[in-house]
Amino acid sequence: MIHAIQERTASATVTAEIPYTLETGEKLVNETFGPNNIRRRKSGATDGRPMTIGNGRMHDFKLEENGFTLVEHKTAVKDFFDKAQLESVYYPEVERLIKQVSGALRVVLFDHTLRSGDESEREAKLIREPVLSAHNDYTEWSGPQRVRDLLPNEAESLLARRFAIIQVWRAINQPIRRNPLAIADARSVAFEDLMVAERRYPNRVGQTYRLRYNPAHQWFYFPEMRRDEALVFKVYDSVKDGRARFTAHTSFDDPTSPPGAPPRQSIEARALAFF
Repeated sequence: MIHAIQERTASATVTAEIPYTLETGEKLVNETFGPNNIRRRKSGATDGRPMTIGNGRMHDFKLEENGFTLVEHKTAVKDFFDKAQLESVYYPEVERLIKQVSGALRVVLFDHTLRSGDESEREAKLIREPVLSAHNDYTEWSGPQRVRDLLPNEAESLLARRFAIIQVWRAINQPIRRNPLAIADARSVAFEDLMVAERRYPNRVGQTYRLRYNPAHQWFYFPEMRRDEALVFKVYDSVKDGRARFTAHTSFDDPTSPPGAPPRQSIEARALAFF
């Protein structure tokens, strides 16, 4: 049974800088490279803006309406750094979760990213850093293209009906007290606020959206997320009927983080959902 997470902290909002991208006419590029693709570089100028970030625990968010929802989701994974355990235990868990939350008939989990706020841990385990950039992982073009990349023999028949790309984000050990994830209510982000960025990998080129500043954006986060909580959010939906299609997000420097708080450790899993 999936239950919405109830409020656990008193603070209704924090004010923190959201790292937007400034529109200058420069081509936007995000690139990963190096061992296990843990190195990153990007073009474009950051446009940091102080924004009010609401405590999401005080609200009831819906995947189709707001683009995200927080649920209780216990996992049997013992070690998130064990790739075999992730694929045999975590992937099926997340596929079942996405089916329950979204109503999808078929879910194919195809990717995950581990992140750490500790540089020495990143180097030792070859994992990535938290992303301080407001973005959405897929675009109008790269969403369908991912289906073609991953399921080439079925792609055209699958693309003839509704599909979405849905991600699941969680803490993997201690509660998140540094660099939490901020997520924008999809209803507050206009399509014109999204700027295409080329996404370069060693073996392929994709696209993501960067977010330009708009004072209408409404941001939320979930303080001290635990490993038995999951943030489920949608980064692409093929239908254009008013439901959430893209959900911008970014890590941020939380001014309320306690001194000496442990570095963030998190995992995000990505899946295709077919309806």
